[in-house]
Amino acid sequence: MTTTFPAVEFSAELLNKYNQGIPRYTSYPPATELSPAFDPSDFRAAINLGNYKKTPLSLYCHIPFCAKACYFCGCNTIITQHKPAVEPYLKAVAKQIALVAPLVDRQRPVQQLHWGGGTPNYLTLKQAEFLFNTITDAFPLAKNAEVSIEVNPCYVDKDYIFALRQLGFNRISFGIQDFNPQVQEAVNRIQPEAMLFQVMDWIREANFESVNVDLIYGLPYQTLGTFRETLHKTAQLNPDRIAVFNFAYVPWLKPVQKKMPEAALPPAAEKLRIMQATIADLTDQGYVFIGMDHFAKPDDELAIAQQQGKLHRNFQGYTTQPESDLLGFGITSISMLQDVYAQNHKTLKAFYNALDQEAMPIEKGFKLSQDDLVRRTVIKELMCQFKLSAQELDDKYNLGFDCDFNDYFAKELAALDALEADGLLSRLGDGLEVTPRGRILIRNIAAVFDAYLQNNSQQQMFSRAI
Repeated sequence: MTTTFPAVEFSAELLNKYNQGIPRYTSYPPATELSPAFDPSDFRAAINLGNYKKTPLSLYCHIPFCAKACYFCGCNTIITQHKPAVEPYLKAVAKQIALVAPLVDRQRPVQQLHWGGGTPNYLTLKQAEFLFNTITDAFPLAKNAEVSIEVNPCYVDKDYIFALRQLGFNRISFGIQDFNPQVQEAVNRIQPEAMLFQVMDWIREANFESVNVDLIYGLPYQTLGTFRETLHKTAQLNPDRIAVFNFAYVPWLKPVQKKMPEAALPPAAEKLRIMQATIADLTDQGYVFIGMDHFAKPDDELAIAQQQGKLHRNFQGYTTQPESDLLGFGITSISMLQDVYAQNHKTLKAFYNALDQEAMPIEKGFKLSQDDLVRRTVIKELMCQFKLSAQELDDKYNLGFDCDFNDYFAKELAALDALEADGLLSRLGDGLEVTPRGRILIRNIAAVFDAYLQNNSQQQMFSRAI
């Protein structure tokens, strides 16, 4: 039986109308709400609550090191070619794991492990093996766990790829950004086409279960024509998933972006055409538009989970894993536990100092209220399933004891009238459903339920649709 996936309807007029800075809602409240006033005892209490509920675990480890800067990058990185810097960092991460692991019930299944960066393959294979064993000794992985790693294709060979697979990684992601040599030079990320195809061949030969590639549109010298060539070559690579990110030029936040030629950035109208072509070309190639900037093959777990209403979202983006507690290790990593978010220190010095004192290396955090939890569920359902059942929400949070969904969100539902008039959503008998036209603007719909997004000054902190 052939599965039918929801269509996507592109409207340039509406994209321009709703083109404003809005959170990506990998969490709610957004990470911008985390505060240094956070009480670390709330972190331990949230772990205990997860132990009581036997909530599954997801683990994230941040490897910040990169050999050189990619000018487009918005990640938390440390640019260095001083390889000895890795050893003290790995020892510090091991200390953090040793502090956290005894607090966690070992019977809780670890369903997901992800290494991000930076450049995780900055590590030697010996270092990667040490870190992997340190994590899995403390947190035994479930038999069917998703074990993923991001790699820079410039710094891998066949032996490294095969060693990662043998170590236990079964999913892998790498950044292409753009195949065009002029664009690559402008962003300081030279990756010859032949090399990218060779890396993909090694990954397939090593039998990784899933491969994701990243593209970015809005970079210097990109045009509709050149980016469609990149889309065509990416389809030839035949990855299981493709993420196509909108580049946000924010040199006041990321000074390294000043090294790119600003005059060569494509104007908003060209970016709009590129976005439209991306959705059209990738869907023509058989990929499903999952939402935001993610595409997957119809038989990929993300697409299937969305069809079944089981797609989820956390700080790593879309995931097939059920409700789980996320533990973050390494600098800048964010843990997402029950009703608590906690972010580690952002500098090596502060991270090392805390661990030297046997203290949790938490810089800031946030404890969610009951209202936050309700709104988080609403936003997650809209972002992941593109629909919301008011009855299910009432049942989960007992809203009916005080008021039902329509009473609780009376102000928000009134604000949705304008979006409904523009055809972005429709009212179901007991909830909401996003239309094909609204799928591209899902962040705007979700933002209506965001109690923290109250003034225009906050919009400068978030990326725009175009």
